[in-house]
Amino acid sequence: MGESELRGRDVLRNAIRGQRRPVALGVLLGACHQGGEALVPVLIGLAIDQGVVEGDAAGLMLWLGVLAVVYLGLSAGFRYGARAGERASVTAAHLLRVALVERVLAPGGGAEDGRLPGELANIATEDARRVGAVAMAVIVGAGAAVGLVVGAVVLLGVSVVLGLLVLLGTPLLLWLGHRLSKPLERRSETEQERAARASGVAADLVAGLRVLKGIGAEPAASARYRRISRDSLSATLRAARAEAWQNGVVTLLTGAFIALVALVGGRLAADGDIGIGELVSCVALALFLIGPLSEFSWVNAELAQGRASADRIAGVLGARPAVTAVPPAGRETAARRVPVEGRLRLRDLTYGPLDAVDIDIDAGETVGVVAVNPADAVALLHCLGRRADPERGAVELDGRALTTLDLAEARRAILVAEHDADLFEGTLLENVVAVGPAEGRGAVTSAAAMSASGTDEVARSLPDGVDTAVTARGRSLSGGQRQRVALARALAADAPVLVVHEPSTAVDAVTETRMAAGIKAVRSGRTTVLVTNSPALLAVTDRVVLLRDGRVAASGVHGHLAGTHADYRTAVLA
Repeated sequence: MGESELRGRDVLRNAIRGQRRPVALGVLLGACHQGGEALVPVLIGLAIDQGVVEGDAAGLMLWLGVLAVVYLGLSAGFRYGARAGERASVTAAHLLRVALVERVLAPGGGAEDGRLPGELANIATEDARRVGAVAMAVIVGAGAAVGLVVGAVVLLGVSVVLGLLVLLGTPLLLWLGHRLSKPLERRSETEQERAARASGVAADLVAGLRVLKGIGAEPAASARYRRISRDSLSATLRAARAEAWQNGVVTLLTGAFIALVALVGGRLAADGDIGIGELVSCVALALFLIGPLSEFSWVNAELAQGRASADRIAGVLGARPAVTAVPPAGRETAARRVPVEGRLRLRDLTYGPLDAVDIDIDAGETVGVVAVNPADAVALLHCLGRRADPERGAVELDGRALTTLDLAEARRAILVAEHDADLFEGTLLENVVAVGPAEGRGAVTSAAAMSASGTDEVARSLPDGVDTAVTARGRSLSGGQRQRVALARALAADAPVLVVHEPSTAVDAVTETRMAAGIKAVRSGRTTVLVTNSPALLAVTDRVVLLRDGRVAASGVHGHLAGTHADYRTAVLA
């Protein structure tokens, strides 16, 4: 058994254990319901024997009254048992969704690696629902087992042969049903993976629709989604065929078993070993047994799908963090927190394409970083924002390695504003002040941040100004407007160290020059790193570092490098 499957079974067990009380109540009420259902044929047989065969009217009325009471009890058991099961299922699914969201948002990251956002959403919705449904399956399965046991006991009372037939045949049917569910389990897992992948690709295509139209890539994007959607459809059809095949075979076996019970009961009645009422009870019980046995087939299918979904949930919950969220023993605690000066040191930094990078940035300095290869810039941002830890070397803040600092404190001290940062649903102003100033600071007001980034012009162009509603991910704004609002949000946070990645790729030259001057003015006296190839932004830096092939290739003032270094001119001015 693989590690993923073991973790998946732990997820299933914990989901049920977390809902012990409603599941236990549902099992009790389900047992009452199924037990009552099994007793109905017995009571009918007794009524026939006393009221019809023996002509005892009082006995007939008595057993009819008992039958009415049993009907009321089994009806209440079904109603409230189903309510308890549904509550357990929904609650378990909700708790799994909460756990998944917490894991995805955990500071250490790692859960999103190799998974599209739409895929994670599918796991947190459909897979969580399927695992939660196992609680109802447990209740239904327990009730069906009680019905079978009561039916077997009654049949034993009527005839040892019939009782043994049911007691021996039922476990065999259950075992066969379990074996038949294995193909469904495998295909269900594939179905969910393909469906999640299709959802993730669809979400990404919708998010980038404007870009796709701009570059004329709609046909290629449509072809890609059709291919992935066909794969998802094929997986769904294979799972449906497996489920239909399982249900069909189980129904056939169940029908044959019930027919055998009825045949044996008929032979016993013909031989005079059992009476007319007992024969009616036996035949009715045989028909009743179809229900519990069919429910076992449904339970097996639910458990198979639940196990497959639990494995996928376990994969997210058990994902290895990208960085160590709990620092080593002896780290500086919040009680001993000291003000951040903003001195950055990259010592022999090696991560991905970066190879032994050494950069010193003094407190209050504005430094530009030009990367010939965009992958170098992305790797640098990951290390500065502690989205990943270096393979070798270190990033130091005020002489302390980031890996020795509390993760949340490190990210509050160094704010990395990435190029593709999303906006949130809300007003424009709410997006600007979403982060809030760093503790003990607040010199940069929202108005100053909006002016420095050019967001004030965006607000003046909108119908309700700063109170204009912004849709999710800022899709109601143009690319340039989104960039300015995202930059304003980063500036308003007033972090001791701000790292900005290509904040002006979608704006015109005049706006870009204004943004460069605004960043320089607002960030005066604070450490700022501009990871960009924009000449306007690099012109306001104190110095620039050129990265080529993962190493520092040059360092100096923008104007000097532009005039003397060919690689720099190619990267910045080409």
